[in-house]
Amino acid sequence: MKKEDLRIVFMGTPEFAVETLDALVSNDYNVVAVVTQPDKPVGRHGSVLQASAVKQYAIEHNLPVLQPVKMKDENFLHQLRSFNADLQVVVAFRMLPEVVWDMPEYGTFNVHAALLPQYRGAAPINWAIINGETRTGVTTFFLDHDIDTGRVIMQLPFDIHDDYNVENVYDGLMRLGADICLRTIEKIIASDGHPDAMSQQEMITSGEQLKSAPKIFKETCRVDWTKPAKQVYDFIRGLSPVPGAWAMLTLPGGKDTVLKIYSAAREEKSFNAEPGTMFVDGRKLIVACGGSTALRLLEVQLAGKKRMAVSDFLNGMKGLEGSMVK
Repeated sequence: MKKEDLRIVFMGTPEFAVETLDALVSNDYNVVAVVTQPDKPVGRHGSVLQASAVKQYAIEHNLPVLQPVKMKDENFLHQLRSFNADLQVVVAFRMLPEVVWDMPEYGTFNVHAALLPQYRGAAPINWAIINGETRTGVTTFFLDHDIDTGRVIMQLPFDIHDDYNVENVYDGLMRLGADICLRTIEKIIASDGHPDAMSQQEMITSGEQLKSAPKIFKETCRVDWTKPAKQVYDFIRGLSPVPGAWAMLTLPGGKDTVLKIYSAAREEKSFNAEPGTMFVDGRKLIVACGGSTALRLLEVQLAGKKRMAVSDFLNGMKGLEGSMVK
């Protein structure tokens, strides 16, 4: 089969998925339809509907768009079958029922932003950084009944530098995801729809501990200052710029407010103080962490205020010496 004859349905929602969809279109693959989430209400009263990044791209390139509320809806399934897809490609979408992923002759593969079987779940980029990993990557695998457990087709690695945050890794994996998608489809075409693929169970080495990547909620993002500075540093960059690590700051006068922390640096000095204690050293704002370690905050945001450098934050905030963040 030539690539022009391969009928592909693409499924995805955010900007991360657009890079891969654009790679398919730019390389003259026959994308016959796009499936994405329904438009999302935005604005003060939710009266404005906003299309996903994938839908916006699809409309600009005259690609048919399906937006099912329920993936087992009979009308949606009828429409999906009508496109006669040979293959479905999924990037940052949602869990699919078997009736959907088993529909095409060549199956459905997913581009996942981690090196499976490690970091199965909704937030693999965040958790890899939070856990201090120095390497992650992208994986393509065939969908099956469970989340992120299918047979692996290909993997490409990506190094996580010590100063990278979510934005840096997201951008790198977004581009790498487009690359591995194209390579995977080339393998599928070359093998007439039956590329070599390995069971994830066979990839797990003896004694290997699997780390998961569950969805992140607001409470997940609260900083635990009792941990050593290196772990707190990784936690902050693993949530920056969004959703953002945060702590409760007790202001001079006793009022508590949320302080978001976007970036920090490890402090070489030891601080034998209760974790969460703040020190002002000239234009520096330092917070004691566990094990007599400390972090220097670089960018922060008070509730209701703009994100700013700590030097600007200190200009408008007096009396922080000895204050606490918890």
